[in-house]
Order: sequence, then structure tokens, then C-alpha cells
Amino acid sequence: MELELLRTYCPMGTNGKILLQGRWISYCIELPWKNNHAQVSCIPEGRYELEKRWSPKFLRHLQVMHVKDRDYILIHPANDALHELRGCIAPVSFLTGPGKGIGSRVALKKLTDLVFAALDQSKPVFLTIKQDT
Repeated sequence: MELELLRTYCPMGTNGKILLQGRWISYCIELPWKNNHAQVSCIPEGRYELEKRWSPKFLRHLQVMHVKDRDYILIHPANDALHELRGCIAPVSFLTGPGKGIGSRVALKKLTDLVFAALDQSKPVFLTIKQDT
């Protein structure tokens, strides 16, 4: 499965949309681009493999694998990038401003339902991140 994240960069946060074969799945929010500095920047554009992850805090969510110079980049619920993210990606149902949105848990469930189904069938899942043109 090949997912695509198309980004729009702003000084106060990065907004995006996640697509599957050109079909909209959800919006997403991230930190602004700050040269891939840990804890304060979104991750670099590129192609990344996704894996299942579970934790008591986020329950069922995803991990973005093999990010250069970064560890534990997750796809988890959040509605305000500057206050709730440290480099991770948060799916949201609606965007409300740069790096802000609402309905994150609903959007994450929609995304994880798709991704977990593919992974359960031993199909690899990749996320390609690039700037929206």
C-alpha cells in the first residue's frame, strides 16, 4: 500500500492531506519545518515504511520507520502541533489553522483501519511525504 502526504508549510505549523491512490483519507498536522531538528521540526520529505504500534497513551497508532537522525516518529492523535507534537504526524478530520485541526481520533481510526488491514495481510505500507504543488 502506498500512501501520500502532501504538505503545505507555514511558520506556525505544517498542514497536509493524506491520500491513498489519489483518494483523500484525512488531513494532518505537523510541526513547522526546522531543518529536521529533533522535537521541534517535522520530518524530511521522503518515502517511509509504516509499522503498527500500540501504547497505553495512544493505544493503536503507527510508527514511521527509518527517519534520518530521528527516532520514534509516530502517527498519533493530536489537535495542536505546537503543543502536542514533537516531530510526529497527527491525522485530523478538519484543519482549523496552521498546525491545528479537530477530530484527530476519528481521523486516526480511519487511517489505522486501512493500514492495519494491509499489514495484517503481510502487505508493506509506505508513506511518501512531499510538498503540495
